[in-house]
Amino acid sequence: MADSPTRKPWIEGIHAYVPGQSKDAAGRELVKLSANENPLGTSAAAIAAMEGLAGPARYPDPDAAALRAAIGRVHAIDPTRIVCGTGSDELLNLAAQGYAGPGDEVLFPRFSFAVYDIAARRCGAVPVEASDADYGADVDALLAAVTPRTRVVFLANPNNPTGSFLPAAEIARLHAGLPRDVLFVLDQAYAEYLDPQDDDQGLALAERHDNVLVTRTFSKIYGLAGERIGWATGAPDVLDTLNRIRGPFNVTGHGQAAARAAVEDQGFVERSRRHNAAERARFVEVVEALGNRGLRALPSAGNFVMVLFAGATSAREAHAAIARAGYSVRHFSAPGLDHALRITVGTREQMDAIAAVLRDVAGEA
Repeated sequence: MADSPTRKPWIEGIHAYVPGQSKDAAGRELVKLSANENPLGTSAAAIAAMEGLAGPARYPDPDAAALRAAIGRVHAIDPTRIVCGTGSDELLNLAAQGYAGPGDEVLFPRFSFAVYDIAARRCGAVPVEASDADYGADVDALLAAVTPRTRVVFLANPNNPTGSFLPAAEIARLHAGLPRDVLFVLDQAYAEYLDPQDDDQGLALAERHDNVLVTRTFSKIYGLAGERIGWATGAPDVLDTLNRIRGPFNVTGHGQAAARAAVEDQGFVERSRRHNAAERARFVEVVEALGNRGLRALPSAGNFVMVLFAGATSAREAHAAIARAGYSVRHFSAPGLDHALRITVGTREQMDAIAAVLRDVAGEA
């Protein structure tokens, strides 16, 4: 007889998600450019909506009806085809849990969001990585990796952590090549940072097909990372699956009120988008100017830039120098990314400070 409970064998393969660093080794608080948070903060309307609520003694609306209606108005989606979650992370995990299990495969590109691997393993499925194309998703590689055991395909677009982006034609081609019994989960956590003309048409795809789920979050451009609110849209049967297994009161009352006000404040979203595009472009110019020192900025459609270090200065050395300057950026230990730093686009002053550190460590000061 066992002396203690025995956990399921597939849990052994899970490596807990590692959040962005906020303190250095000595415990000093760092300016956090490691978690892709909005440097402009949160919409004033969202803050006001939270401040106007009563205390937390009552349970929130379990269906988030008012929030779903607001999302539906902004995105022209029937609210009955929307489900809300504790960040998009919960919805990604529910998608895997609802459609995959032991013996099944969950497919995603190499260099994808770490939660995909965790979501697959949590339900006992096998995570499968398709090869990349210059750190981005490769549609042909994904399709070639599909087997009769594939149940779910995850794709982030724009991709975290590399910033790559597939246009609408490639998204449509990927979906068209998948078997109809495979759930295609399109993670659009950074979609609001795209120019409208660059829309990958994922929401339209989810409206037309029974095997597409699109997830979004209020943690990024909306500046509500601390409230943990996400949403997804797809066919009624897919949403029914997620609603059956999600937490019954999974989005707090304050979170629902804040997200409702935030999604209706599209002026704040547009200001955030413009700020990000301008500061990202300025920062990329700095990195490109250091190309002769072995630095390279991967093309990014998100609110971050992944910088590769292939010269005398290593990513680890640059990471340490940036921390000494008082900033936190993301250094990945995963194979194939240990020579890279993911740097969130912050304020103008913050990006100038990071740029100065990079010039210094690269010997271009």
